[in-house]
Amino acid sequence: MANNKQQMKRNLTNEKRRLANSSFKSSLKTAIKNVELSSEKDKAVLALNLAYKKLDKAVAKGIHHKNYANRQKARLSHKVNKL
Repeated sequence: MANNKQQMKRNLTNEKRRLANSSFKSSLKTAIKNVELSSEKDKAVLALNLAYKKLDKAVAKGIHHKNYANRQKARLSHKVNKL
C-alpha cells in the first residue's frame, strides 16, 4: 500500500492506463480474429487493413513489440493471400 501522496496518484494513473491498454488489446485480438475467420477475399482484405492499423497503433503506444506486430502482419497476409 502506498504511503505518500505522489505514489497514490501514480497508482491511479497506472490503473487507468492498464484498463485502456487491456481494452485496446482486446480490440486488437478481435481484429486479428476477424481476419482469420473471414472466408471471402474482399472482406478479408478490409479486415486485414483494420488489423494492420491496430497493430501499428499498438507498437506506437508501446503495448506490443514491433517484432510481434511484424510477425502477425506476415501471418495474416499469408492467410489472406491463400484465399
